[in-house]
Amino acid sequence: MTGLLASVTKLGQRVPKAVLFGAAVLLQCLLLVLMVADRMQILREGVEVTLQTQPVDPRDLLRGDYVVLRYDISQVPAGALKDKPADARHPVVFVKLAPRADGVYQAVSVHAGPVPVTAPEVLIRGRVGNYGGSCGSGRRTFCDNLPIKYGLESYFVPEGEGLKLEQARNQQKLRIVAAVLPSGRAAIKRLLLDGEPVYEEPLY
Repeated sequence: MTGLLASVTKLGQRVPKAVLFGAAVLLQCLLLVLMVADRMQILREGVEVTLQTQPVDPRDLLRGDYVVLRYDISQVPAGALKDKPADARHPVVFVKLAPRADGVYQAVSVHAGPVPVTAPEVLIRGRVGNYGGSCGSGRRTFCDNLPIKYGLESYFVPEGEGLKLEQARNQQKLRIVAAVLPSGRAAIKRLLLDGEPVYEEPLY
């Protein structure tokens, strides 16, 4: 084993640093391409759901030109999960969504794993705060209400536009349209201000 490690070390010493640097750059580019392709898949193939934003206070002035977002579905009753053990620090859950009469989606139930849904219902994947909200004697069981993040909690906007959108968010005039895949993964597709599109995510 020691001889094998020595051989690998010698081989690494023979490889020019420029080649190693190039390989590292190539790997980073490949990872970036995969990330972009993954997001493109969500935006192209995902079911569109409209979500109502909620006020966020105080405004974080250090975040620059992106809007911090919170939703009606950011806090969900635990339902059948209440008092059950949370098996991870930030457990994954699946929230079943269904549209109201005005077309905005609301949470119907929350589950520890994927469950069947019937259109227009959608299943979205999220992560709960510490051990389901840090309840119980061991603080590792699901609470009555679960704080959940879906990866939809921030959106970059053109320079100088963040404050206007945060004001609209705090007045509950801002909604987002998210694309959701059957796996539950989601991405923001567009922003709606007073029901009208103001920003649209490109597909590439």
